This record gives sequence, C-alpha cells and structure tokens, in this order.
Amino acid sequence: MSLLEIIPLSILIAVVAALYSSVGHGGASGYLAVMSFVILDPPLMSTTALLLNILVAGIGMIQFSRAGHFSWKLALPFVFLSVPFAFVGGLLRISAMTYSLLLAGVLLFTSYRFFRMTSHDEEQSAAPSKAVALGAGSGIGLLSGVVGVGGGIFLSPVMILMKWATTKQTAAISAFFIVVNSIAGLAGRFVRGGLEVGHIWPFVLAAAVGGLIGSYFGASRFTSKLLRQLLGAVLLIAAVKLVVTAF
Repeated sequence: MSLLEIIPLSILIAVVAALYSSVGHGGASGYLAVMSFVILDPPLMSTTALLLNILVAGIGMIQFSRAGHFSWKLALPFVFLSVPFAFVGGLLRISAMTYSLLLAGVLLFTSYRFFRMTSHDEEQSAAPSKAVALGAGSGIGLLSGVVGVGGGIFLSPVMILMKWATTKQTAAISAFFIVVNSIAGLAGRFVRGGLEVGHIWPFVLAAAVGGLIGSYFGASRFTSKLLRQLLGAVLLIAAVKLVVTAF
C-alpha cells in the first residue's frame, strides 16, 4: 500500500478502535469494513483484524478492570468453553451470505432494543447459572471463530438483554472474552494455513491510540446510558457492514 492509502486507513482504524473500545469491544468487524476499501486479500484482512482486536480489547480489559468493573467469577464460565469452540470455528470454511443477512437482522433488532432501554433496566441484573453461561460461551465462541471476530459483538447484547450484568460489567467481560477468543481464532487459522500477516505496524499504532482513548472514557467517564447508546451504534454499524459485504 502507498502512504496515501496507509494514512487515511490508519485514521479510520483509530476512530473504530476508540468507538468499539468504549464499550469493551475490540473492533474486528469495523476493521474489516475499513480495510475492505484498500485490501482485497481475505486471509490478510481477517488476520490483521484479529491482531488489532487482541490489542484493543486487551487495553479495554485493563481499563475497565482498573475502574472496578471486571469479575472473574462472572467471566470465567463464559470463557471456559468458548476458547476451544473458537479454535474449531477458525478451522471451518462456510458460505457466509445467508448467515450474514440473518445476523444483520438480529443486530439491527438488538441495536433498537438498546436505544429503547431505560435506566431502570440497568438496575436489574443477576448472573446466569454456570450451565447457561457455559452454553452461551461455547455457542458464541464457535460463531466468533467462524466469522473471524472476538465475539463481543454477540456476547454483549446477550448479557445486557438477558440482564446478566450491568453495562460496564458487560463491557469488561466482553473485552476479556474477545482477547482469549481472538487468540483461539488465530490459532485455528494458523493450523489450517489461513494466517497471513503483512506490514501492519501503522495500524497497530493507530489502534493502540484509539483503544486507549476510547476505553478510558468508556470505563471512567461515560454513563451506562451513553454506553448502551454507543453499543447500539456499534451493532448498527456491524449490521450495515454485514449487509454490504453479503452482496
């Protein structure tokens, strides 16, 4: 890529990282969207997106944990089976068009629900049973490995709509979930020979800056209502991206 392509792409990646990290996400779906304008090699795109995902979600996990929103007891049941299932998902190759359209519909509905939620909804949360958390984690892990994302885009809506955690707890757990499942997804791609890394250092720097800014404000400055609205916007962007790439 030329410098004229790298600079605007890096700026877009920093913006995506800031937006997604403010709600505990790594931003893989956003990186895939912006990279699609200049990078046409799918293995390179998915590998780069997952690497940036790990970086940004890792920064977010630290920021939300420092602010007191992370719970190992709540997080571990979701993660325990998600890692091997994300690895398996990374081994699979499937046709994505029907899947993308169905998932886009789910994300659109969830985004709408987030914009409609009230402060009263935030106050009512109870952790699910371990069996339910293990089942949800394994299913989301498999789905994440297949499509090449960390899974926060799926886990966050489930946790908030099912009232399993507060918005900021969800952001913290999603960030942790994204880190471990992105690593597992990369491992799966490596085993099947689908791992390709190019010159991504400008994107790494841009994502790190955006991730630091976004996660700081998300963990310490933004209200839960604003976080839900931002998450709704993130889901809307992801849904549009899915529809566009399906065609």
